[in-house]
Amino acid sequence: MIFTALSDGRFLLGERTTRCALGKNGVVEAAEKREGDGRSPLGTWTIRRVLYRPDKGGPPQTRLPAKALERDDGWCDDPLDPAYNRAVKLPHPASAEQMWRQDDLYDLVCVLAHNDDPPVPGRGSAIFMHLARPDGGPTEGCVALSREDLLDLLAQAQIGDAVAIERA
Repeated sequence: MIFTALSDGRFLLGERTTRCALGKNGVVEAAEKREGDGRSPLGTWTIRRVLYRPDKGGPPQTRLPAKALERDDGWCDDPLDPAYNRAVKLPHPASAEQMWRQDDLYDLVCVLAHNDDPPVPGRGSAIFMHLARPDGGPTEGCVALSREDLLDLLAQAQIGDAVAIERA
């Protein structure tokens, strides 16, 4: 199954349409995606795995591979580092995003297959599908859904399913 995030903020979730947030600077062709540009990459990205905060509700119901986050989990966003766009343990010698966040956005995260096989330095890292901000505001380039919608998606998803980011 392909779940679709549209640039106008609609998200096609099975038989229904809901809301999503995308990058604060819109969407961009994947080949033009750059680290830190605040844009979501157009394309279809397989859902690789699910990460979750074990202290915030436990593992979600899903057929996808799932792993509990640990307090020292990070994601390297330094294009010059060999671990670019990969999970790392913190502290990491290069720039890395903290996955165990205080704002709850990463309490539930789907790792998407953007720029990961192998990663091209500078073409964007940490493109996830994660929980939306309380105000539904934009992301740094990810796809964000409400907790209810993300849990619904995870309950439907199977290995090999993907998220398409498309222009409306």
